[in-house]
Amino acid sequence: MNTVWLALEGAGNVLLAGLVLGAGLPAIFAMGIRALSWGSGTMVNTEDHSPHLVGRVVGYACFAIVVVAILLGVGVIVASGMGMRLSFDSVIPMFVPK
Repeated sequence: MNTVWLALEGAGNVLLAGLVLGAGLPAIFAMGIRALSWGSGTMVNTEDHSPHLVGRVVGYACFAIVVVAILLGVGVIVASGMGMRLSFDSVIPMFVPK
């Protein structure tokens, strides 16, 4: 019975990672694109297509989250290939021997 519970727990972890990385990152990127499309709220000048300041900040924050997640993923893959692991013990993630 313990084996079945461990298998279900592992499947749950894979499902959670798939939702976060498989659907979560593209959703955050889409929210960033949507935030950049927020207008200033006035339809006086239709020639000016600059985004609202809040939309620009939210959009760039979403893009930064996606870029950091991608860089951390690449870092985990590179560390594994070099026989190391990525440690989060300090503020900056570092490669440490296994």
